[in-house]
Amino acid sequence: MNATTTAPGVRPSASSAGPSPIRRPGTMTVVRWEIAKLAAQARSRYALLVCLLAPIAIVLVFNGQQQTPSDTIYGRPIHTSGYAMPLFLLAFASQWIFPVLASLVAGDIFANEDQHGTWKTILTRSVSRSQIFWAKTLTATGFTIVAMIVLTASTVVTSMLLIGTQPLTGLSGQLIAPGAALQLVLASWATALAPLIGFTALAILLSVVTRNPAAGVAAPVVPCLVMELLGSIGGIDLTRRFLLTTPLDSWHGLLTAHPFYGPLAFGLAVSAAWTGVCLAFAYFSLHRRDITGG
Repeated sequence: MNATTTAPGVRPSASSAGPSPIRRPGTMTVVRWEIAKLAAQARSRYALLVCLLAPIAIVLVFNGQQQTPSDTIYGRPIHTSGYAMPLFLLAFASQWIFPVLASLVAGDIFANEDQHGTWKTILTRSVSRSQIFWAKTLTATGFTIVAMIVLTASTVVTSMLLIGTQPLTGLSGQLIAPGAALQLVLASWATALAPLIGFTALAILLSVVTRNPAAGVAAPVVPCLVMELLGSIGGIDLTRRFLLTTPLDSWHGLLTAHPFYGPLAFGLAVSAAWTGVCLAFAYFSLHRRDITGG
C-alpha cells in the first residue's frame, strides 16, 4: 500500500494538478507575532508596572507635603479634593511623561530590527513590508493606549482612595459634584489620547528613519520640548495652534462653568494630521529602503 505525504502548510489539490500555493499570513497574524514579541520584552512589562505603581508613590508624596504647588493648575486644591490631584498630575504628565511613554515602544519597534539585522528574516515569512509596517504600528499604538489606561486608572483610583471624593472646584469657580467631577476627570485624561497617538507616530517615523533604537526612543522628547518652548512664547498664536503639544491643554475647556469644545475639536484635527503625516513618511521611507544586509 502506498502512503501519500503532504508538506506542512500545503493542501492536496482536488484536481491532482499539483499542490495549491501556501496562503500568505494575514495582517492580524503578523500583529499577533508583534504582540508576542512585545510581551516577551521585560522593558514593556516594566513600563506598564511603572504606570501602575508610580502614581501611587507620587500621590503619597504630594499628599504628605504641607505646602502645595500653587503655581501649577489645580496644584492648590490637591489636598482638598481627590479629583484635583489627577488634573494636577495630568498637567505635569503632558509636559514630561507622555512623549516618553509614547516613544518607549514606538521608537524602538522598527529600529530594533536594524539593530539585530533581522529584516531579511521576517520578510521571508511570506509577509509584505506593508503588513509588517501596519502590524508594528498597531502594536506600538496599542501599547500606548494600554499604558495610558493603566496610568489614568492608577492615578484616579489612588487619588480618590487617599484624598477622598470631595466636590471639585472648576476653573470658573463653580462647585462640581463628585459624580460629575469623576466624569470630567476621566474625560480630561481621555483628551490626551489623540496627541499621545500623534507622538507615537512621530516616534515610529524616527525609528524608521534613524534605524537606531536609542535615537528612536529619546529623539521624540526633543521636538516636544521645542514645541513647549514655542507654545510659551507670546505673539505666535497661529503657530501654537498647530503644535502637537497644544491639544494636551484642550481639557481646560471642560472644567469651566460653560464648557467650550473648540480647542478640543481643533486639537483632534491637529493630532490626526500629525499622525497621518508621520505615518505616511515612515511608510514610504520603509518601502524605499534597500533591505539586503539584514
